[in-house]
Amino acid sequence: MTSNEIIQEIRSYCMANADAERLQKSQRFFKEEFVGYGLTAPQVYSKVKEMHKRGDFDLPTVLDAAPILMKDRMFEEISMDLLLLDGLWKQFTLETFHTINNWFSFSITNWAHADTLGMFILPKFLDKKILEMSDFSPWLDSPFKFQRRCVPVTLIKHMKKTRQVMPSILFVEKLMIDPEREVHQGMGWFLREAWKISPAETESVLEKWKDTAPRLIIQYACEKMTAENKLRFKRTK
Repeated sequence: MTSNEIIQEIRSYCMANADAERLQKSQRFFKEEFVGYGLTAPQVYSKVKEMHKRGDFDLPTVLDAAPILMKDRMFEEISMDLLLLDGLWKQFTLETFHTINNWFSFSITNWAHADTLGMFILPKFLDKKILEMSDFSPWLDSPFKFQRRCVPVTLIKHMKKTRQVMPSILFVEKLMIDPEREVHQGMGWFLREAWKISPAETESVLEKWKDTAPRLIIQYACEKMTAENKLRFKRTK
């Protein structure tokens, strides 16, 4: 199967299942303009599963299709290509990572696609020992907010596997003063998961930052705490 055939199959499926009313409702989940077809998540996952089951394409073909789909900005088309990529993780190499890195300059412009990378695709580079955490250092200073968000989201799974929170927290700590809301959400989520693993260590970090970090980070991080414990991390007036 060629990259053009993958593109055509994805687009034909999306067009056949488009729903204008559902598309309009999807906009409420995104601050950015939502451009797509109005497919449900089960529809997207079902088609990807079907294509993976056939197995008539490889990693280079999916990667070649990605920039074309991304430039047209249709949400479900990009989602499906990312999920196809995720299913080919056994073929990942360092070059695959470099290709993904380049996408942020022209695509990956919403939290959902960033989190597909961070939750599913990028952790596999750490699992396969293709990358070390330090290889994400340039991403922390990226001009693209969703690339910065990807770092803490990616480290959630890594942290859960190692059961060590401080190496990951210290690595992303500079994002505690990031100016973008989407990064705040990613950091808060990351710290909430760190707290579940090691409350004492995470709380020491929250204590350090409670008066200077954006409140959204602290709110997300404290979400699973008791009401009494949350009070410890209120900003000092």
